[in-house]
Amino acid sequence: MRLTRPKPANRGEPTIALINIVFLMLIFFLIAGTLVPPQPEQLELIATSEAENAPPPDTLFINSDGELMQASGPVTVEEFMAAQDEGSTIRLAADRNLAAARLIEVAAKLREAGADRVVVVTERAR
Repeated sequence: MRLTRPKPANRGEPTIALINIVFLMLIFFLIAGTLVPPQPEQLELIATSEAENAPPPDTLFINSDGELMQASGPVTVEEFMAAQDEGSTIRLAADRNLAAARLIEVAAKLREAGADRVVVVTERAR
């Protein structure tokens, strides 16, 4: 008499591990997307075609009326520079409808207030 071997149990797909990985990626992208403070909605950035990409973490915004804003609200050059490190690089995001003379004036005030370098943040042209 011969005994038959039992058939090995059919192992299922390891879907739980895949679901965990997808869930962790979702959480990562949700958190990473909220780290940078948003720019004011009424601001349209200047477009450039040849520029290096740089994230604007603590940027000074200028709307088309020439008003200075930060993510927290309206600000003056003196108030903005008081919160910055001495000799730091300042990122300046200007509305494309802003007069160039006002942009140059604000950049000069930032340099006088102690900024080592002023970088104008632009939008890459398509």
